[in-house]
Amino acid sequence: MSREVIRTNLAPAPVGPYNQAIAASGRMVFVAGQIALDPQTGNIVGAGDVTQQTEQAIANLKAILVAAGATLDDVVKTTVFLKDLNDFVPMNTVYASYFSESNAPARACVEVARLPKDLLVEIDCIAVVEG
Repeated sequence: MSREVIRTNLAPAPVGPYNQAIAASGRMVFVAGQIALDPQTGNIVGAGDVTQQTEQAIANLKAILVAAGATLDDVVKTTVFLKDLNDFVPMNTVYASYFSESNAPARACVEVARLPKDLLVEIDCIAVVEG
């Protein structure tokens, strides 16, 4: 895959572990929104704890990416859905531990009225891999 971080000072600089844009070529992988469900049991992980829920959502994304022949390094775009935007800082702290600011994907983060199973966070992504 070819991947290029796009930056311009004619638009606001990122305020977290994401980039303004990513240009990429290769096979695209669209990963559905992932929530904090344990894949073995189907049980909710981290009830009421956005940090644990973010960890599990990203673990689920990683597992799907691996099945597609990709890694988090191949992710070019994410969308983070939060039940409460006041949870942004703890979610973002976990997110930043997986995506470095220099090579992070483009990202949108929005507050939503409700998420599946009344969870606090859901994350989807688009990855581009060789092929």
